[in-house]
Amino acid sequence: MNPLAILSAYYQPGSRAYQILVSHSRSVRDKALALAEAHPELELDRTFVSEAAMLHDIGIYLCDAPEIDCHGTSPYICHGWLGAELMRSLGYPRHALVCERHTGAGLSRAMIEARNLPIPPHDMLPVSLEEQLICFADKFFSKTKLEREKPIEKIRQGLAAYGQEDVKRFDAWCELFL
Repeated sequence: MNPLAILSAYYQPGSRAYQILVSHSRSVRDKALALAEAHPELELDRTFVSEAAMLHDIGIYLCDAPEIDCHGTSPYICHGWLGAELMRSLGYPRHALVCERHTGAGLSRAMIEARNLPIPPHDMLPVSLEEQLICFADKFFSKTKLEREKPIEKIRQGLAAYGQEDVKRFDAWCELFL
């Protein structure tokens, strides 16, 4: 699999959206791979981590996020499950799960229903260690301040705005991966 070839089918190489997506995804990939390297005892599938980290945000072009040059029609919260649908249609169900489960610190069915989010109401929480690792690494990088790694306390504060469930999950990942 060549993640850049897949991304190039949906994003014009050289476009601002492509540059933002690839830069962000590389930062997430590099952080995830460094953490995987630091924890050989976890026996993570590094090839999969590399591929899935590059593809985790493939669905952003379908969303209305002009600040990152994405001019789709769906709310940004939909990018994960829309990307998952795309990856499933391409025959990559395992990669699709990363797309679907990386938003925030994962989204529970209860959270989706309580907030009336415009996404299918089912658990979208990272399950496998690889899914958790990519979701964790993603929290350190935004698409608007590329290549600038966020400090842990800033990540915790951001997650706290959505409830302590996300913070607890993030803190458990800190224990596991750092």
